[in-house]
Amino acid sequence: MNISASPLPTVTVQEANERPPGTPLVDVREDDEWNDGHAPDAVSVPMSRISIDDIPEGRPVYCICRSGNRSGKVAEALIGAGVDAVNVEGGMIAWADAGLPVTR
Repeated sequence: MNISASPLPTVTVQEANERPPGTPLVDVREDDEWNDGHAPDAVSVPMSRISIDDIPEGRPVYCICRSGNRSGKVAEALIGAGVDAVNVEGGMIAWADAGLPVTR
């Protein structure tokens, strides 16, 4: 059993929207969810097909999904693989609720 003593790094949707230039926002939802609406500069990499090879090296990665559950699991796995990853708290539900831009 792998138990981590540190909590999963998270950011708010506002922090994700204002992340440093060049910092990827990886949307791990499936294609139909992506097509329903996503953050304008997000990159679609569905959780069911994600590979460490899909993740840019040398920079933090922000992970987002619908509510923050799946992206949290992806962020944990990426951290376990040595990637500097954070989870976007509340996902696209919180993003839209905050009035942030959504591309459809």
